[in-house]
Amino acid sequence: MGLFEQFGGVSMALLGAGLAVGLSCVGSAKGTGIAGEAGTGLLSQDPSKSGKVMVLQLLPGTQGLYGLVVFFVCLATLGLFSGGIPEMTVQQGCKYFAACMPMALGGLLSAIAQGRVAAGSINILAKKPDDWTKGLILCGIVEFYAILSLLASMLMLLFMK
Repeated sequence: MGLFEQFGGVSMALLGAGLAVGLSCVGSAKGTGIAGEAGTGLLSQDPSKSGKVMVLQLLPGTQGLYGLVVFFVCLATLGLFSGGIPEMTVQQGCKYFAACMPMALGGLLSAIAQGRVAAGSINILAKKPDDWTKGLILCGIVEFYAILSLLASMLMLLFMK
């Protein structure tokens, strides 16, 4: 048995778990950065709106947390917390990899999109402060798709055979 056959399955599973958290965090960093850039302009003019700006900036950061949850669930289902490296075929490892991809890709793309919506919502806050919750709702619509990505990955990981 070659090295790839021995560790290739586990490597594929760990690659999927790493991408779930890594890409989700990259998207969150980009999304919160976009919202933060918009927020700094408003806060330089009106620092009293800092609480609402922080809420809007925080929203694209949730995808990174969702990716971290998928990462830990993947490692737990692999049995890595029980102290050993499991034996698995490359095909089995590819199943774990595939299960992590909805969160990896969904987290990356939805966090960036949500950052753009949050930046627009900060503009609403600047121009019509009483209507800022409308922007918050728009951000929540994008969040729904991040949650669907989380749900898809979790269901595949928890009910994998």
